[in-house]
Amino acid sequence: MPIHTKVENHIAEVVFDFPPVNAFNGETWNEIPRVVTELGKREDVKVVLIRAEGKGFCAGVDIKELAHDGSAIVGVNKGNYQTGLAIHKCEVPVIVAAHKFIIGGGVIMCGAADIVIASDDAYFSLPEIDRGAMGGAAHLQRMLGVAKVRAAFLTGGKISAQEAWRLGGVEKVVPSDDLVSEAMGYAKTLAEKSRDALRIAKQALNGIEPFDVDACYRWEQGFTFEMYMHEDSQKSRDAFVETGKAASFDSDGYKK
Repeated sequence: MPIHTKVENHIAEVVFDFPPVNAFNGETWNEIPRVVTELGKREDVKVVLIRAEGKGFCAGVDIKELAHDGSAIVGVNKGNYQTGLAIHKCEVPVIVAAHKFIIGGGVIMCGAADIVIASDDAYFSLPEIDRGAMGGAAHLQRMLGVAKVRAAFLTGGKISAQEAWRLGGVEKVVPSDDLVSEAMGYAKTLAEKSRDALRIAKQALNGIEPFDVDACYRWEQGFTFEMYMHEDSQKSRDAFVETGKAASFDSDGYKK
């Protein structure tokens, strides 16, 4: 599996390393929540740090898998949901150190986390509308405002790390070379605190959130299934696999 873990000095590291772009299939998406949950339950772990090697943090789901077999969305949806839930409900705080592209499921992980540190070349993107799917807006809306999220989701556009920081969705933006050390610095600060205090604080903070991100994302996923029943969904996935670009739709139908 493209997931590596290490526990040292009360800090659990979860590192993704799946070239070329850390795009995960259903099996991997269903493995991530198991890893995070088990680490969070360990008495010697006070904080979980999630990061990635390679070109970018996470390119989301493996569109090629879904283009080949649309029914795979069932397993992918389950894994995406469980991943966000596991991070959000993890017994201890979760820090995400994200670089370059943070797409789809990558947004879910950041949106479910307690602290997000981003590299100065990072951007957030939910291109689902151009991939024949839905979902992820609930987690992005946990980080940013409604207007920004709707504009980004409906256009499939990008939100820079600097813009996310300006809007309060990212704790800090740092040079790429400093990303891991900066995130580790935050993790070390938490690792010096009482595990019970961190655990109880996270429960309290989750309880005062303005909306239930997990329930809202599950709502979104229902519309992913609806979208997958539409022929435009398959055409969108095929276009992306064949050309790497979004399909074009006009009044006369589908055009590549």
